[in-house]
Order: sequence, then C-alpha cells, then structure tokens
Amino acid sequence: MTEYFYPERMGRIILMAMEEVLGREGVRTIVNLASLPPYTEEYPAASSEKNFPFKTVTRLQESLEQVYGPQGGHGTALRIGRACFQYGLREYGSLLGITGTAFRLLPLSTKIHTGARSFAELFNTQTDQRVRLEEKDGKLYWIIERCPLCWERQAADPVCHLAAGLLQEALYWLSGGKIFNVEEIACLARGDPACTILIDQTPLS
Repeated sequence: MTEYFYPERMGRIILMAMEEVLGREGVRTIVNLASLPPYTEEYPAASSEKNFPFKTVTRLQESLEQVYGPQGGHGTALRIGRACFQYGLREYGSLLGITGTAFRLLPLSTKIHTGARSFAELFNTQTDQRVRLEEKDGKLYWIIERCPLCWERQAADPVCHLAAGLLQEALYWLSGGKIFNVEEIACLARGDPACTILIDQTPLS
C-alpha cells in the first residue's frame, strides 16, 4: 500500500503538543508504547520534508487510548489537538494569512469560512492529507478523505479526536474566545467514506 506523510514540522508540532498536555515522561510512555523510540529523546526537525508517516500519527493516537482508556484517550487527544493549533499558528500563521489585523477585523462568519479554506489548503499543499469543505443548513463539514489519524485502522466509533480539538481551538481563536460545537460524525476507521467533522457555525457561548 502507498505510504503517505506529514512534514517533519507537523510531526514535531504533535509531539510538542503532547508534551504540553502529558509532560515529557508522558510522551516517553506513549512513544515507547507506539514503538517509536527515536522520539523519546529528540523530536523531528522543524523541516518541510515529508518524512513523518501517517502510520506514526495513528500509532500515537492508538497509544493514547491504550494508556488512558477509550474515554480518557478521547479527552486527551482533544486537548492535544487544541495545543497543536497554538504551535501550528507559530509555524504556519503567516502562510495561512490569518494573523494580520485586517483579517482579525473581518465579520466572524467571514473569518470562519476564510480560515477553514486556508487550513484545508495548508493540509492539501503541505501534506499528503486530503481535505475538502462542504456547507449545509448553517453547518460546515470538514471532510478528510485521506486521514493520518486513523490510517489503516478499524474502530467501532470515530477516533480522530485530535483533529476535532485542533478545529475547536482554531474556532476559539478566530472568534476571540467563543465556544463552538465540533463533532466527528463519520470516520474511515469505522468504514465510512471519509472522516467528517461537523462544525456548527453558531457559537454556544
């Protein structure tokens, strides 16, 4: 089967976010369980080279569930996803075009649509992940057609919680502190055609 990759920089972002949530020893536990010993002492370089395999991302997610249980792993992955956004903003903010004053002054609905398109374009051009967007009845659907979070995995329920956490934090940041409903409603690991994350564009608070 063809192998797909993230750039090393994104692998580094994931591991740094894991360290923020779990601590250094927690990361060591996870990477050892995932049989990824190179990352116990040194994370990937901040490089655009695509050398961080999708299967590595999936192993990290599976190991979270093994250590913390399904529900605990779910919550931990959401927290890691939220932390990923902050690290990713530092690395890719200028490329995304969402950090300037002009963007921050746009209406919220425009920021959500523009931000979503920018994020999708980032993944589609900088990684082997494939994302497309759909909108229906006031809801935005983030559809991952080639997903690194559940690559070659089978599960009874959706498992791409890190992606949901990333989008939660992105919306929180774009809106200046509002909370949105973000929920994965379909997953390749479950046999669905794609991993689909529903985003309600009306904030909860």
